[in-house]
Amino acid sequence: MRVLIVIPARYASTRYPGKPLVQLRGATGTSQSLIERSWRAAMSVSGVARVVVATDDTRIQKAAEDFGADVVMTSTACKNGTERCADALGRIDDTFDMVVNLQGDAPLTPAWFVEDLIADLRQNPQAAAATPVLRTDGRALNGFLQDRRAGRVGGTTAVFGVDRQALYFSKEVIPFTGQTYADDAQTPVFHHVGVYAYRPDALAAYQEWAVGPLEDLEGLEQLRFLENGASVRCVEVDARGRQFWELNNPEDVPRIEAMLLDMNLA
Repeated sequence: MRVLIVIPARYASTRYPGKPLVQLRGATGTSQSLIERSWRAAMSVSGVARVVVATDDTRIQKAAEDFGADVVMTSTACKNGTERCADALGRIDDTFDMVVNLQGDAPLTPAWFVEDLIADLRQNPQAAAATPVLRTDGRALNGFLQDRRAGRVGGTTAVFGVDRQALYFSKEVIPFTGQTYADDAQTPVFHHVGVYAYRPDALAAYQEWAVGPLEDLEGLEQLRFLENGASVRCVEVDARGRQFWELNNPEDVPRIEAMLLDMNLA
């Protein structure tokens, strides 16, 4: 199967304007932009035919081309990363069997998260899309809860059935648990990792569906699939000791830089 990775990136983020160009300092003291770190994460995935940055902003285009990325300019009308992936696919004169959306705010995404996702969607032809989930430890869960208490929208959580079909995604911390967990203890809460794998026909259908009330309320693009009865698989991935966090707010910059330092990642 030919796989395309698309990294959607927009400058005019409501919560954090200019986020793709924010500099993140690694363990060696070298700074790279968020979009470059996300691109390098995508480039490390094996078995991929092509990686592109998809944007509608010339500032991001220039920055990405300067560090060697393949850039596809997309419509300013794209409402989210999934729509931008669909738009980019339509502008590429090539065919692919699977499209992976590695969102431009997830620079700590290990290659094996994406490789496991691709393998799972290959093995489940009935699914329209698949997305990774990571069981939180107490430290990660406490970070989620701290964000919510401070009125910040942090990461997204996912709940799914015994068949691994997604039931719901939320920016609230679900399922509710009243327990307190040690930093290294496993919890029943799953962090949704900002990566998706789609079949091209599922992307085409997505563009035709209207934004539903749940997607509108939560601001989560993947809910459009669930609201229209499409199957989304949740693929549990193993962190293998790696820390994972997405850059959603300015407060996440020092958190991610601390993780880069702790994991000795340049």
